[in-house]
Amino acid sequence: MTKTYDVPLLVLTVATGAIDGVSYLALDRVFTGNMTGNVLFIGFGLAGVSGLPVLNNLVALLAFMLGAVLAARLTRGASEPARLPRSGLAILVAGTALTLALAGLWLGTGAPGEVAMLVTTGLLALVLGAQAAAVKHIGIRDLSTVVVTMTIVNLSTDSRVAGGVGAAWLRRFAAIVAMGLGALVAAILTLRADGSWALLLAGVVMAAGTAMVAAVRRREMAGAGAGTDIDRAAGPGA
Repeated sequence: MTKTYDVPLLVLTVATGAIDGVSYLALDRVFTGNMTGNVLFIGFGLAGVSGLPVLNNLVALLAFMLGAVLAARLTRGASEPARLPRSGLAILVAGTALTLALAGLWLGTGAPGEVAMLVTTGLLALVLGAQAAAVKHIGIRDLSTVVVTMTIVNLSTDSRVAGGVGAAWLRRFAAIVAMGLGALVAAILTLRADGSWALLLAGVVMAAGTAMVAAVRRREMAGAGAGTDIDRAAGPGA
């Protein structure tokens, strides 16, 4: 069942890589999806390393956590045939809409100032935190869409070189490539054009991934409904 979600979640991973590329290169060296980097930057900054935007990293960290908390509250206790509850899909749709709105605002008003940069950072981190919590219901540990550290660990430790059987190696390798590809394209757009165009592209990719998730979920719901109809037709003595 989970294999049908692989490609949609890989597309969302590309979008996250792109957003992190934008946030790091155009929002003053901060990650909005990769919280490990922010934790390290906060530690470096508190130790006295100059030039690190500790406030920006702290805002991203707290906003990401807030997004995850809100998504968990909205999806907790959901009981539906589909792996992703309706509220989880709504979170992905809302996150996509907000990302596209931020890109459009950036395009229309120009590079954000200091306060606008903090707000943009916080909102993007909120989106990705909520996204990570929402897709957690699908149950694919190697496709969190926001980080690939454990995916790399799983790929390495389960490899034949390490004495494993190479389980799910294609999915894991694809997740790593997807994150890097998103960052690569965003970096090229940000450096050669503007961060707003890279964020717009990330929003479009996120929209595509969300649409694909919705399509898979629709098929799951339809399959569950067909199974229920068959059970009813068979009757209690079947």
